[in-house]
Amino acid sequence: MMSGGGYRSQDTYRRETPSLRPNHHSIMSPCHEINRPSTSNSSPDRPPSRPNFTVELRCTDHTVFSKADLEALLLKCKGEGIDVCCSTTSPWRWCCRRWNDAVASMVFLWKTRLAGLHSITPSIKSLVSCDMNVIRGRLRDIFIEHVNGYIEGDLVDKWRKKVTALLDELSSVEVSLKKHNPINVFNHLSKQREGLKSGIVMIEKRILEFGSSMNCILDHLEGLKSFDDLDGEPRLFKFSKHIDFVRIHLLIKRECRRLEDGLPIYAFRQEILEHVHSQQVMVLIGETGSGKSTQLVQYLADSDFSAMESIVCTQPRKLAAVSLAQRVQEESSGCYKDNSIISYPTYSSFHELKSKVIYMTDHCLLQHYMRDKSLSGISCIIIDEAHERSLNTDLLLAMVKSLLCRRLDMRLIIMSATADADKLAEYFFGCETFHVVGRNFPVDIEYVPSVSGAACGTGTSTLNVSEVLKVVAEIHKTEPDGAILAFLTSQMEAEWACETFQAPHTVTLPLHGKLTHDDQRRIFLDYPGRRKVIFSTNLAETSLTIPGVKYVVDSGKMKLSRFEAATSMNVLKVCGISQSSAEQRAGRAGRTAPGKCYRLYSQEDFEMMPAHQEPEIRRVHLGVAVLRIVSMGVKDVLSFDFIDAPDAVAIDKAIQNLIQLEAVSKEDDVLELTDDGKKMVRLGIEPRLCKLILQCFDNRLGKEGVVLAAVTANASTIFCRVGNEEDKHKSDCYKVQFCHRDGDLFTMLSVYKEWEAVPREKRSRWCWENSINAKSMRRCEDMVLELEHCLGSELSFITPSYWCWNPLVPSEHDKNLKKAILSSLAENVAMHSGYDQLGYEVALTGKYVQLHPSCSLLVFSQRPSWIIFVEILSISTQYLVCATAVDFEDFSTLSHPLLLEASKMQHRKLQQTVLNGYGTTILKRFCGKFNSYQLHIVSSVRKACMDERIGIDVNVDQNVVHVYAPSEHMENVCRQVKSALDYERKWMQNECAEKFLFREGRRVTPSFALFGSGAEIKHLELENKTLTVDVFSSDADAGNGKKFLMLLEDYSSSGICAIQRHISTGQDSENMTRWGRITFLTPDAAQQAVELSPVTLNGAIFEIVPSMSGSAAEHSIHSFSAVNVRLQWPRRRSKGCAILRCEEQELLQMLGVLSTSLIDGRIIYCELCTKSSNGIVIRGLDPRLSEADVLEELRNLTNIRILDFFLFRGQAAENPPYDACEDALHKVISNLMPKRSPQGADNVRVQISPPEPKDAFMRAFVTFDGSLHLEAATALERIEGTVLPGCQPWQKIKCQQLFHSSVSCSALVYCSIRNQLNSLIASYRLKKGVNCCLLERNDNGSYRVKISANGTKTVAELRRPLELLMRGRRVQHASITPPVVQLLYSREGTSRMKGIKEETGTHILFDKHNQCIRIFGSTDQVDNAEQKLVQSLLNLYSRKELDIHLRGNELLPPDLMKEVVKEFGPDLEGLKEKVPGAEFTLNTRLHVISVHGTKEQKEKAESLIHEIAQTSESSLVTDDACPICLCKVEDAYRLENCGHVFCRTCLVEQCESAIRNRDSFPIRCTNAVCESELLLTDLRSLLLSEKLDELFRASVAAHVAASGGKLRFCPSPDCPSVYRVAGENDEWGEHFLCGACYGETCRRCHLEYHALISCETYKEFKEDPDSSLREWSKGKEHVKICPVCSYTIEKIDGCNHIECKCGGHICWVCLEVFRSSDDCYSHLRSIHSAII
Repeated sequence: MMSGGGYRSQDTYRRETPSLRPNHHSIMSPCHEINRPSTSNSSPDRPPSRPNFTVELRCTDHTVFSKADLEALLLKCKGEGIDVCCSTTSPWRWCCRRWNDAVASMVFLWKTRLAGLHSITPSIKSLVSCDMNVIRGRLRDIFIEHVNGYIEGDLVDKWRKKVTALLDELSSVEVSLKKHNPINVFNHLSKQREGLKSGIVMIEKRILEFGSSMNCILDHLEGLKSFDDLDGEPRLFKFSKHIDFVRIHLLIKRECRRLEDGLPIYAFRQEILEHVHSQQVMVLIGETGSGKSTQLVQYLADSDFSAMESIVCTQPRKLAAVSLAQRVQEESSGCYKDNSIISYPTYSSFHELKSKVIYMTDHCLLQHYMRDKSLSGISCIIIDEAHERSLNTDLLLAMVKSLLCRRLDMRLIIMSATADADKLAEYFFGCETFHVVGRNFPVDIEYVPSVSGAACGTGTSTLNVSEVLKVVAEIHKTEPDGAILAFLTSQMEAEWACETFQAPHTVTLPLHGKLTHDDQRRIFLDYPGRRKVIFSTNLAETSLTIPGVKYVVDSGKMKLSRFEAATSMNVLKVCGISQSSAEQRAGRAGRTAPGKCYRLYSQEDFEMMPAHQEPEIRRVHLGVAVLRIVSMGVKDVLSFDFIDAPDAVAIDKAIQNLIQLEAVSKEDDVLELTDDGKKMVRLGIEPRLCKLILQCFDNRLGKEGVVLAAVTANASTIFCRVGNEEDKHKSDCYKVQFCHRDGDLFTMLSVYKEWEAVPREKRSRWCWENSINAKSMRRCEDMVLELEHCLGSELSFITPSYWCWNPLVPSEHDKNLKKAILSSLAENVAMHSGYDQLGYEVALTGKYVQLHPSCSLLVFSQRPSWIIFVEILSISTQYLVCATAVDFEDFSTLSHPLLLEASKMQHRKLQQTVLNGYGTTILKRFCGKFNSYQLHIVSSVRKACMDERIGIDVNVDQNVVHVYAPSEHMENVCRQVKSALDYERKWMQNECAEKFLFREGRRVTPSFALFGSGAEIKHLELENKTLTVDVFSSDADAGNGKKFLMLLEDYSSSGICAIQRHISTGQDSENMTRWGRITFLTPDAAQQAVELSPVTLNGAIFEIVPSMSGSAAEHSIHSFSAVNVRLQWPRRRSKGCAILRCEEQELLQMLGVLSTSLIDGRIIYCELCTKSSNGIVIRGLDPRLSEADVLEELRNLTNIRILDFFLFRGQAAENPPYDACEDALHKVISNLMPKRSPQGADNVRVQISPPEPKDAFMRAFVTFDGSLHLEAATALERIEGTVLPGCQPWQKIKCQQLFHSSVSCSALVYCSIRNQLNSLIASYRLKKGVNCCLLERNDNGSYRVKISANGTKTVAELRRPLELLMRGRRVQHASITPPVVQLLYSREGTSRMKGIKEETGTHILFDKHNQCIRIFGSTDQVDNAEQKLVQSLLNLYSRKELDIHLRGNELLPPDLMKEVVKEFGPDLEGLKEKVPGAEFTLNTRLHVISVHGTKEQKEKAESLIHEIAQTSESSLVTDDACPICLCKVEDAYRLENCGHVFCRTCLVEQCESAIRNRDSFPIRCTNAVCESELLLTDLRSLLLSEKLDELFRASVAAHVAASGGKLRFCPSPDCPSVYRVAGENDEWGEHFLCGACYGETCRRCHLEYHALISCETYKEFKEDPDSSLREWSKGKEHVKICPVCSYTIEKIDGCNHIECKCGGHICWVCLEVFRSSDDCYSHLRSIHSAII
């Protein structure tokens, strides 16, 4: 016998024998002679003799070989054959004459088969007598040699080498452990050592087990032990008396595969068999992938444990039962008889138990138990996946427990994937637990608690998927290669994560139960060069093993369905996982190599998790369980022996439900099955589905009932809505064509009906084309077939093969189906509340829940009054899933007690009232920002009426307000809503814009006007009185704010014309926050509001103060830069004594200098300081000198460095107080600044802080208007060294030579201009005279640039570029009209703007008050953003214009969308054909068709849809004619005040006409009997800013013309300034300084200003210019007339010689004229004797 035999001789066979290749096109031919060399006993002349022996050749694996390959193989045979024969009905035959040749052929064929060269099974047939034992002996020797070769062959050597390698690695690890290692390295090495030890032990045990199996076969071959196993020990294999060489060969091959696969359970086979033989019950724990589900049944079958009975292995799911049976059948092919391994996954209990191994579901075995309480024919039951603790599993275990006491020969094996089986072992009489060690590699656990806390391991909060994505991104960035598996809670989250996660060199894949087979297959593929990132539901936890996963991200969450006994509802919620689930997830990372698991929760959270997942029996409806328990004869369900007893309330609810379904009856607290209940037990499915089927059969709708039950059980997976958003959108469109007006169950019923009518070979394609889940439809079909079979076998019901119900034709069948649905789901009744946002009121709980967005009822824009739903889905909110309409009159047929409340619910239903006639802007303002005021109104009326259901729904697009309230409260609610709307309308009617008459001048503040409704000037403010007040509040509540405005409106003499709310993230004072700014129509109203302050409303305090900046009335220090400077003067008088400090080594030198010096002309006395080692005491200083004065003198005396200097000061001067100083300083500086208005200058602010007792100086902070920086510098120079009135002479003002200013911007703006701003600041720091330029962050989050320089002009120049950068660029594009700008109010417009901001890295600000857009960023970024924003808004505007709405009007049929889809197809291809060149997109949620084309194409499409609507006995809304052009309205615009609709172009033309003609003010609505004015918001929406300015100027002109001469324009040509004509007692005087042209005008005579001269005199002077000179000359001796030119000459002093402008030299004494001065002087000397 060869050592190492069999396998090592294979190479020889391969070299000598050609391989047999399968040939699927073999040629069958008659007998054929094989050419062989002649022997001595043969003669060529002798005819062939008849063969005595025939070797039949059969292929065990059904492979067909060609004749040539077979002949090539037989040529190597040592025996001589005659021929090879074949036929169509019999196997190949090898014919031999001699017995030795036949034996040689048999031996050769088996040797080559054992060598793996073919799978042919030879058998010999003899026509003569022969000894078959010869062949058996030869074959036994061959097999013995072959088995011995395996025992010490290459395969075993391979694994022993693996052990050697692991031992070497273990030694290396142990050496490393002896070194000094960090704790984390030590822990890792320790885990690695334990893993290596475990791996070595497992390999050695598998080698031993393989040897045991080979020895068992050898024992059988050598006949050492009989087949009866007289020793009583369990044998690995059970053999018969005769040797079956085919089976032995297949057993050997299977054992080799088992050793090669290395499944952990293989190492424990012998131990498991011993446990099973010795104990009746065993709990086996083996992780997923250990092989327990496929191998254990084979081990038991191999040892013939079942004898003549069956081994049953149950699975929770049917698919698992089928797939496992197929897998085991493939692995053990030929090892058992045919049909030894089968699966029974159906509902019926009529199955024959004649197979050796049977896989079935827990449910199926329960059904068998209901029929046969002893389960005869079954010797062993294996309950697999017991860790899932499904309802059927728990029931099955409870029932089998009672059976074990009656059948002691039966064995029960409970298999679990997690180590949580102690409770099961204790339940089964304390049986032993057997652990199969897994083959996991070490996994490092890292706890990474979520920052948001949303992904913690406990609680029921929703999962923050973004946190998971961050961790995955970090793993990909920092960890080596290896796939990443992240656990999420739902299909939606997995797909969203795949779409969102982006990283280089990765491929992202979703994993959930709805994936197609191809998509599932992608999970197991390799992607070279890219890391695989898988986002999965808990499907990957135990159901499958993904190769290559090294990193797991455990979110700690899962989605779980739970029956809430308190509400009797099934609710699907996101909840925390258990510790066992967490361990399972972590184990996914250690299947093929060491891995890591990142848990998004803390270790404390993990320890707080429940040890195991709660059993299903405690969290589901117990209807099926209770029904089965009652059928067993248990009268008291609470006394049943549960593993984990459910809550008594849940059991009671289940009993009530069964009573309502008429499945059980209860008398004297004893439960009995009814006839329907007995049928339900025999059917074995959910009771309510049974009821549905039985009720349908009663109404002759058997087919429909069975299908309804099937689709209800698979409702959540029938429609396939996966992929990206575009794919989901298409799926929604395809679903519309199936939607039924009666709801989801009818919709799915119609889907199945259409699917069934499709030929079977085309169904998959049909499903793909209609976004239907083909697998779900096949599951429904399987369930239908199973139910039909079960109905026939269990109840003798014959299910019709035809349909009675037609989804397209309403009939009585619809009503009968509704009745059947109602009778089966009566507990799930809900009534529409009357308010869509409130949803449906669930009858059992009284809670209000919304329909799921995918509900078919929403396709028809109608919500039935009463519905039935299947379950409640609870995610971030709750939804009613699978809703179907039912009729209220059918409730009378029910006996359910809760439904008696239906009439009361009907009475509680909310009523609806519609308020219309309000404009879009009015409604928006009524809602408030983020609907704050609307919510406040709702809250207040709910509180007043004590009803939380009351609602207010504002539809801005349709200009209506829907009020929902009970009938008894409707009047009160409507009254409050109308009052609030009327106030909003009044404020809009009074709304005005403050517009300057001209741009701001350098010296004069421009006048401004209130430009309001009708384009009229409501008020012209020429004296710059205050119209605006600032409001501060302790509470920013929107409701209190509206009440405050209403109070001001009622209290003031004139209305409010402008409201500007302040947005701030910080507080302006300790207790008060800036609320906003209010502008009134008159100054008196503003003053009245200030006098009203403070106002208290609902505990909130409002303070009202006159506005000091930012308004047109008070234009001081407005948008231009502000320059700040600090002033100080002494508060304490100097004592003439000071301390000076310098370096110690220079102390004596400094003392010598000072001892011989004078300061300010006075002798000083110096001496060393006794209290300081480096100090000098100076005495004799002038008390009027300040520290700066003395220091300046000292620095002029010496270059020695002075470290410190301070004066000793006495008591503080108490008078004047600091507030008096503030007024005095303000007056002094104001007098030095240019006057801005007749009432004084407000271009400067002074603020003096109250001094502390120890302060030596008073400090003032002065703010100047930056535009007057030169005047500010002059004023500061003039007050330098002066003393304020009331102060002491020594309190001289000292101006700081450093001026300050600051510019602020929001954090968002700063982020977009950061680089440019930093560059600009860096350039400023290089400028001479700029001391600092600091960037600071304020408390409210904004950023401030602080500028400090030594000159006011420098500060102003530095501010200007900063302001330009921080102000951004205003978008000024001809196409961005007001209607286009209005799109930014919409959600889509806001979304697009946000997308452009992110794409371009800019910040875009939409100023809603001024209706303008500003973009912040670098020049290139702003250019790019502006281009994209303009293009995006124009595209959106054109698309909005081309939208066709399929709902929203009462005249549109509710099923219009379905009819359109039915007519033109889900993708609207039919509409595209009829309107060539256009593209159409259907939005099923909004019921809108978007047209991508021209207006003409839209009109054509709209007319086609109009025709469809008319066929539904309804028509589209006809447009009214425009009142101006009397044509059909185009580009409609609805006026805010009256709601009338006009053509936009017509309204614009009306405004332009008013501009041209300078009349027609106010501009009013031209609709008949309507005189309402166009509001300011209308004008802003209709006109561009330039046109609006033109309209304003025209309105000002009209206002001046209509003033009756009280107002006039400035006389300068084209000057826009206006002044008020002076009256008799005008307090403002006659002087008018124009701020536009700087002309000075008399307001009385309207000529140039003439100070000190009356208007009449000035007019005379204007007519005769010399008259004024003559009048002036009268009585003045030093004034005379030139005798030559008559020019007035004046002599002030000097000699009597005067030279006139005419050139004459005049003697002042006699007025004689000379030609030269010399002649004049000669005349004076000679005639007058003197020149003076």
